[in-house]
Parts: sequence; structure tokens; C-alpha cells
Amino acid sequence: MEMMVLAALLPVLLGCDCGHDVNKPVDWSDIYNSGQTVSGIYSIYPAGDIPVWVYCQMISDGKDEDKGGWTVIQRRMDGSVNFYRPWNQYKRGFGNVESEYWLGLENMYQLTRNRKYMLKVDMEDFEGRKGFALYSFFSVDCECAGYQLGISGFTDGGAGDSLSGHNGFKFSTFDKDQDTADNSCAKQYLGAFWYSACHNTNPNGVYLWGEDPTHYAIGVAWSSWKNYAVSMKSISMKIKRVS
Repeated sequence: MEMMVLAALLPVLLGCDCGHDVNKPVDWSDIYNSGQTVSGIYSIYPAGDIPVWVYCQMISDGKDEDKGGWTVIQRRMDGSVNFYRPWNQYKRGFGNVESEYWLGLENMYQLTRNRKYMLKVDMEDFEGRKGFALYSFFSVDCECAGYQLGISGFTDGGAGDSLSGHNGFKFSTFDKDQDTADNSCAKQYLGAFWYSACHNTNPNGVYLWGEDPTHYAIGVAWSSWKNYAVSMKSISMKIKRVS
């Protein structure tokens, strides 16, 4: 099932959620609160009228703040989708919701601009070891602000913190350089992300098989857990609304 990720423009122009149909779920939180508790593919309405297909994950173990329904906004698991893509595709989203995909920056903005979200980053290496990082606040600003990242409130799940250093930076792709480095981080590390100069994590980098020191930092790296030469077997970013 290919993703439907184009967000409506009217709420952006109005700057509000005017006219949102309460029967249309904004995210997995609405679906979960309606009684659905099974992980799977669901349609949500971040902008109020156009459906977006996402994978919703039910987590029942761990700490209390980790339980409940999560909306997956990014997922890598097998290298089946090319993530080295231009700005317009990162804006609207791409991929296969049944495997690897990117929800889209505009959808992330629509979700987080009037609601508070937390973020969980799950990852696994090729030896089967797992870790995660939890953040109590996650937001993406509008396109006019470069889809700037807001992240804070780190809790360690064994993977360490490789994302807080990207807080406050704009999103960059190979055809839209908004980082603070002299050269394009997206071109140098073959990805797209909220690069600074350049990265502590590269979840949208090249899908490599484990450790390969000959290709420095271009893989799906999370440097605080593994070094830059190690690429993750899987990584997913998921958000949950905070009341």
C-alpha cells in the first residue's frame, strides 16, 4: 500500500484546525481512544480533510509514559526504499507504509503545531541488540521556518542521546541545503535530516549491513549507542500525543 501523504493547504493558510471533523482521527491517539488497540495500518487526517496512511503501533510494556498507541513517522527495516530523495518528496512523504516510509515534513508540522507530542526512537543492530531514546517534546515548525526541529526532555532507553544536538536546526536535503556546515551535509552523508554541521544521527542515510568503516557516517547511524561506522538494522521514529 503506497502512502497517501499530501497535506491540505487550507489549515496552513488559516493557521488553525478550523472545521476539523471530530470523526476523522488526527493521529493514533484518537484511534486508540476510540477503542482500537491493535497495531496496524490506519488512515489519519493531520490537516483535517485529506487522509494519510500510517503504521500505528501499540506498546504495552515498559514505563507508563511509553505505553499506548504511537504514530510511526519514519521507519527503516530492510533497505527496500531509497531515502536519498529531494526536498519535495521529504515535504510530502514517501515510501511503503507496510515497510519503510517517511511521513512527510508537512504532515509532521500539521500534527505538532497545535498539539504536544513526545517522540520515541527505537533501534536494533544486526546482532539483535535493541535500544531506544525517549523525548518528552517533539515538534516540527512550518516550511517558512525550514521545518525546524524542536526536541527536548531526553530519557535514556539504552541507546543514549543522539538527537538533542539537532534541536533548533532546519531540515536539509541534497537539493535544499539548510545546515550550518560549509558543505552540504545531505550530499556528504547521503541522507536528509535536521543536520547541523553535520550529524550525531543519520536515520535517513544509506541502508548498510552493520559495520563498514570504509564508508564513514553515511549509514543509518546513532552515534551515542554505536560508532559512526555502524549502521542500524532497523530504526523507527514514532510520536504520541501528550495530554
